[in-house]
Amino acid sequence: MDLPVFATFLIACGAAAATGAMFSPGEWYRDLDKPSWTPPDWLFPVAWTTMYLAMAYAAMRVAGLPGNGQAMALWAAQIALNTLWSPVFFGLRRMRAAMITVAALWLAVAATLVAFWSLDTIAGLLFVPYILWVTVAAALNLSVLRRNPQYA
Repeated sequence: MDLPVFATFLIACGAAAATGAMFSPGEWYRDLDKPSWTPPDWLFPVAWTTMYLAMAYAAMRVAGLPGNGQAMALWAAQIALNTLWSPVFFGLRRMRAAMITVAALWLAVAATLVAFWSLDTIAGLLFVPYILWVTVAAALNLSVLRRNPQYA
């Protein structure tokens, strides 16, 4: 394990996590009409911490491989979009813009998964829970948007 490289990617994930902390759900989100299948609040920090660790480890595995340029560019794109979603949804309360952001995030995560998989199977597998979680997040974003059109 290359700890300095892992730490660098973990710092990038920390920036994304920080926006989640700075733009937390709060009372506004609690008062929204949400579907019954909304995950419990305690699950979000647990899931994201696990996924950020997996994302950083996967990136570390791929960073030193030949031909990794596109894969690393995709990793950068997905973490940038990940960082953007919380301020758009919770900060600006713009659910339609957040839906566009999460759709772009889903595409970037899927592309990163494929690119990583082609270089290192374990790195690709580490992105499977992430794509599943972003799928749930996108479905939840869409459902909450439809139930609360005043925040479109």
